[in-house]
Amino acid sequence: MDIIENLKGKIIVSCQAMPKEPLYKEECMYAMMQSAVNGGAGGLRVAGARDVKNAKTFGLPVIGLTKPEKLPVNWKEIVYITPGIEDVEKLIAAGADIIAFDGTARHHKNCTLKEIIDTIHKNARIAMADISTLEEGISSAELGADIISTTLAGYTIESGEPTIGPDFELLKKLIMKINKPIILEGRIWHPEEVKEAFLLGAHSVVIGSAITRPQIITKRFLEGLV
Repeated sequence: MDIIENLKGKIIVSCQAMPKEPLYKEECMYAMMQSAVNGGAGGLRVAGARDVKNAKTFGLPVIGLTKPEKLPVNWKEIVYITPGIEDVEKLIAAGADIIAFDGTARHHKNCTLKEIIDTIHKNARIAMADISTLEEGISSAELGADIISTTLAGYTIESGEPTIGPDFELLKKLIMKINKPIILEGRIWHPEEVKEAFLLGAHSVVIGSAITRPQIITKRFLEGLV
């Protein structure tokens, strides 16, 4: 697929904020996307139909997903990234080129993982599975996912505690076992980590907090003083 090929070797910027955060305002999110594009982003990963529609105006591949307005306390145990068919359909209607969804073995919302992937394909869109373990990556690929991403590594009960920095070990295992584009996402803070990902064979790299979450960036600097 041309869209997947166009993302090869590119940095995708995740422009997201929770509804109660200052940057969630539509004009703020649009400005954030514009800034990422001006800086050379090869694609955008955004949450919700509103931001998908706005992201499409930049002419880059758009990865769309849905999330709840507030993560529950048991967020490590549940599916919350594009959990059901209705979520997929909203993103398709908004124009997302790629639909990102939870590719774990956990219970989805009134549907199976295969039904989510099939719905995406029936609408001529690209299916991107956000997974946390090698087994989940293999299973998602076998079910038809076009792209596998390490997004949830360290953020599920099944994957254990997060690594310090990106999960390069999972990336390497996925690349060895799965003959599909593998994207590295999660805890990427330094350009050297992006270089390492591409040397290992990552198709693309998604960066979020290090670019678009000023409250987290500020907190990291303050914690560095302790």
